[in-house]
Amino acid sequence: MIQEPEPHEPEGFEPEATRRDAGVAESARANRGWWDRNADEYQIEHGTFLGDDRFVWGPEGLDEVEAELLGPPEDLKGRDVLEIGAGAAQCARWLAAQGARPVALDLSHRQLQHALRIGGSFPLVCADAGALPFADGSFDVACSAYGALPFVAEPRLVLREVRRVLRPGGRFVFSVTHPIRWAFPDEPGPEGLSVSSSYFDRTPYVEQDDEGRAVYVEHHRTLGDRVRDVVASGFRLVDLVEPEWPAWNTAEWGGWSPLRGNLLPGTAIFVCERD
Repeated sequence: MIQEPEPHEPEGFEPEATRRDAGVAESARANRGWWDRNADEYQIEHGTFLGDDRFVWGPEGLDEVEAELLGPPEDLKGRDVLEIGAGAAQCARWLAAQGARPVALDLSHRQLQHALRIGGSFPLVCADAGALPFADGSFDVACSAYGALPFVAEPRLVLREVRRVLRPGGRFVFSVTHPIRWAFPDEPGPEGLSVSSSYFDRTPYVEQDDEGRAVYVEHHRTLGDRVRDVVASGFRLVDLVEPEWPAWNTAEWGGWSPLRGNLLPGTAIFVCERD
């Protein structure tokens, strides 16, 4: 039975949106609480699009079946794979169906309760991506579809941890909001097509309560920052994929929409390898 999450905010609470600094600990605390509170709504709203056992890299709908960014599906058989920011473990479930041995990790206990609800025979681990509870060289592959990296203050901590738990030659593929989106309002309609802030302003986006405590945090890195983070953490960047919006996808997802997707990239996918 799925337990009800404990309320952390009064009913009708509306956080204040601002741009300010937010460190590692504050970001982790805020985002763990946010995902625990909002996991139910997220799975209701996006569960049909994500499926129960589908590997989707972002709102554009790019599917790993087509993209093969982790390699040919048949090569995943018997591989140890770590999914970071797994949510309800839809991607891990797809990996298991290919014969891989996935482990689904998420910061949010509530998200992992949804993974339990859907089911699966692979391990679920509630932990911070910046301190992975695994031995060195535990995995052949790691992946993260919009998990962890957009929400952490020090992405190199996560990248170095992922490198540590990968075996030599291991591949890590992760997707994040395309950095150019930070220059535009997070709106799916025409109002989201005009630049409203500097692309080079790396001040985090923070939602905070009446006492100034962060309840949600996202961190911006430019495209160059992301590349430097990958290389400085000991990876080799193999590919950078910017999915185009497909004609079949008529859905809106937050600030992602067909209108914006046909004009601006919405997702950046980094394909990295550990030498």
